[in-house]
Amino acid sequence: MIAKTFNLLVIVYLSTNTGVDASQEIMKTMTLTFTKGLDACKKEMDLPDTVDVDFNNFWKEDYVVTNRDAGCAIVCLASKINLVDSMGILIHGSAHEFAKQHGADDNMAKQLSDTLHTCETIIGTGNDECTRALHVANCFKVEMHKLDWAPSMDLIIGELLAEI
Repeated sequence: MIAKTFNLLVIVYLSTNTGVDASQEIMKTMTLTFTKGLDACKKEMDLPDTVDVDFNNFWKEDYVVTNRDAGCAIVCLASKINLVDSMGILIHGSAHEFAKQHGADDNMAKQLSDTLHTCETIIGTGNDECTRALHVANCFKVEMHKLDWAPSMDLIIGELLAEI
């Protein structure tokens, strides 16, 4: 009973919180969808539970993901939803469509895809795919914060708690 009441309060708070920008809401929804397969990826790749800490803190502005295992989880998650090719390189059309499926308009979807491509270009291909994915993700996060599109971790955690 208490858990259901708490979940209801979280949902009411989230639905009435007017401080959330539409772009942040879209990014939150994309994040939740992207990370749904995390447990499966951890099991498939025998990744430690420490990657959970990185995913739970990812959108915090002052948090930098440094754990290579988190990069491997990102590659696994991105491949599960067809965002990357067999070499771990972003498929731009897929990224654009993924964003649109989560509420982004064409301009936002293009900017997200372009930002990922720019980050990939900056990072280059010299690293292994897990390390490269880690660096691209950190680059992308910095750019989303600059745009004020990064979702609030409180909202993401609230959504996750509401699903329990």
